[in-house]
Amino acid sequence: MESKSQTGSKGFKMKILLLGNVNSVHIIKWAKSLALNGIDIFIFSLNKYVVNDYKNIKNIEIYCLDEDITHNEGALSKVKYLKALPKLKSVIDEYKPDILHAHYATSYGLLGALSGFHPFILSVWGLDIFSFPKKSFLHKLILKYNLSKADKILSTSQVMAKETKLYTNKDIEVTPFGIDMEQFKPMNTKEELFDKDDIVIGTVKTLEEKYGIEYLIKAFKILIDKYKDLSLKLLIVGGGSLDNSLKDLVKKLKIENKTIFVGKVPFNEVPKYQNILDIAVFPSIENSESFGVAVIEASACEKPVIVSNVGGLPEVVENGISGFVVPPKNEKALAQTIEELILHEDMRNKMGQEGRKRVNKLYNWEDNVKQMIKIYKEFA
Repeated sequence: MESKSQTGSKGFKMKILLLGNVNSVHIIKWAKSLALNGIDIFIFSLNKYVVNDYKNIKNIEIYCLDEDITHNEGALSKVKYLKALPKLKSVIDEYKPDILHAHYATSYGLLGALSGFHPFILSVWGLDIFSFPKKSFLHKLILKYNLSKADKILSTSQVMAKETKLYTNKDIEVTPFGIDMEQFKPMNTKEELFDKDDIVIGTVKTLEEKYGIEYLIKAFKILIDKYKDLSLKLLIVGGGSLDNSLKDLVKKLKIENKTIFVGKVPFNEVPKYQNILDIAVFPSIENSESFGVAVIEASACEKPVIVSNVGGLPEVVENGISGFVVPPKNEKALAQTIEELILHEDMRNKMGQEGRKRVNKLYNWEDNVKQMIKIYKEFA
């Protein structure tokens, strides 16, 4: 099945069919930004439609199958995607897109590969590359098949592109998932939760095991015990399956009076909480952390950042300049690094300033969108 449209490079309006979770912040951001650049977007999703982020955007259409989709990596879990194939083909026939772009190589990527439609662009995300193919020989075959059908493969980071190359001979283009520099910028929001003289250490992240937030809590405990005369505070923003267990850990360590759990916040409030922090910490423990969006959000707000040496996180931090890279699963090393920033306010300020410069140069969302549109125009 081939695209018959002459849009894009021939001067007509481009039509892109996105395959992905309609509720994902990444899909929302791509779809809205592309639509605002004059591209017609159709999102085909198996997930139940629960967000309202697409309201009042006329050139975005959505079709959902209302399935309960999880991150189950079993090969048999892909049956739901196979069942959706006939409906996808009917949508393709009716919508007549110029390009089919699937997000997540081993789920929507399988659906896109089996559709037979070209041009077919495939974006890898993380677990689909770092975890899925290692489950079994069948898992690896599924991934290799999906990649073989793609006309273009995209990755948000160099480290994930390198991992993807283990399963394909095709070239892979890195398309960073940057941020809006006007949305994420320095703001005075600290005193909404803390006193002006408090030194606030924390993170804005989903509360799941892969993000290693327990190591941040344990490192904070080390620092509280060492610097009883300093007004140190811990801020944890986000929701997830570890919410209760992390709160229990805080109670066990007897640091409840120094810690605030905010819970999950709307995306438009994230800049406020990034700005409350004095030191932003991202102690992830898995390589599937393929690109640190939250890290560059903090950097854009001129916050010094500390990240674990896993996945794509070291790519978004210039070690010793905009922040520090530390070993994963090591609360002592993490505490020592946080300590450096606690004791040197001038270092915090300098690293924050350098971080914003770096994000503006490498991860400005406007530039990322322009890059994606340029890729589309190669095929449309």
